[in-house]
Amino acid sequence: MDIRTRLLETAEQLFERHGFAATGMDRLTSAAGISSRTLYKHVGNKNGLIAAVLNERDRRFHRLVEADSIDALFAALETWFGQAGARGCLFLRAWGETGGGVPEIAEAMERHKQRLRERVDSIVLAEIGRHDDDLVEAIQLLFEGATHAATYRGEAAADAARRAAHRLAGLARIA
Repeated sequence: MDIRTRLLETAEQLFERHGFAATGMDRLTSAAGISSRTLYKHVGNKNGLIAAVLNERDRRFHRLVEADSIDALFAALETWFGQAGARGCLFLRAWGETGGGVPEIAEAMERHKQRLRERVDSIVLAEIGRHDDDLVEAIQLLFEGATHAATYRGEAAADAARRAAHRLAGLARIA
């Protein structure tokens, strides 16, 4: 495994477990087995590291949720919970801990959420045969709500959101 990959994987694990603010650069370098100089060479600074972790997570997440139906979308979410754990959205946690004012973190979050919206839009088109921005918004909110609710409800949150999304899509078909 190359140094950058090891650094990003280690940082993601520490950020997940301890949060962004509580994870200092010394802890990161020690856990990754690299020097501070090497860390800064690969990511620039802590905000750059957070953005790099988020961008890598976005890549993995969207590769998993290449779904073409409501069922496949929420099944992918359940799979994600099994792989990454059910601890809420790391993007929103990063944005919240940094106050939303760090451009590279805000951009990573916005890009991630926009990609999810585009995926949901294509699913809505496949499910009801037309674009429906209100339904896209509702399903995305169900998806994101299930992501957070899974922290205390487990995979049952994804199943409940899936059922609600099907109901909404059914109503949109007859509207």
